[in-house]
Amino acid sequence: MAPFFYLPHTCFVAEFGLGHFEASMRAQHLLTQRFTAEFSIRPFLQHHTQATLDRLAQWATDSNHHVRRLVSEGTRPRLPWGQRLRAFQQDPTPVLALLEKLKDDPELYVRRSVANNLNDIGKDHPAVLVDTARRWLPGASPERRWLVEHALRFAAKRGDAGALDVLGFGARAQVAVVQPRIQPAVAQVGGAVEVAFELHNTQAHAQDVLVDFCIHFVKASGQTAPKVFKLKTTTLAPGAALAFRKRVSLAPMTTRVHHPGTHRVEVLVNGVAQPLGSFELLAA
Repeated sequence: MAPFFYLPHTCFVAEFGLGHFEASMRAQHLLTQRFTAEFSIRPFLQHHTQATLDRLAQWATDSNHHVRRLVSEGTRPRLPWGQRLRAFQQDPTPVLALLEKLKDDPELYVRRSVANNLNDIGKDHPAVLVDTARRWLPGASPERRWLVEHALRFAAKRGDAGALDVLGFGARAQVAVVQPRIQPAVAQVGGAVEVAFELHNTQAHAQDVLVDFCIHFVKASGQTAPKVFKLKTTTLAPGAALAFRKRVSLAPMTTRVHHPGTHRVEVLVNGVAQPLGSFELLAA
């Protein structure tokens, strides 16, 4: 927790530093090496957009990896707990120019931030995410390939056809889903449910498959919203079968409140949904 000593300093720069651009940039360059300036840099991107972008372009080659990470993390259009950068949500071109400089950074810490930024961009511009991924993959190192796959993870979970195609799962898998089991059939809030099924390759050739499953959780309004759970990426041999099993907690969470009702469950194979069944959820 020691780095949080510098949290008030970054807040001070964000609130009182806009009229002192150079001093504020020097302060944030130093502070981000001790804590983080990903939040305090955002008012400068809003009020001194081009000057701040020019400075971040310089920092993209800084010798300190915390400074380089600030370039990508500070420009995330949808940074969690941070102000939205509406201008970059509308036009991510300036951000993409910075990410180009960082996509092969030697530090995983920085590359992960680049992936998260690209994922943010994809929420507003799915085609830009897919086009960038296609452009970055040819001849990519294992490190860059990991970055691209990490950036596409939520688009793939949403079943985005372009993202699945880039990842090599664009073709509809010729498989059979058998022996689906959802236990218990009637569960209680605070308990758990187990989803199990088998996937059979019905073809005489191997198939690459990306397998997830989805629970349509009931909301307070009575409507449902899907939540995708990752399972496995694998190659199914000709005629082979593979068993899947996943236990899902139904305990109350800060990110998800459980409501009674019928919860539909689906398996997603290369983004294509097939029903597995349902379970009834009762109040505790």
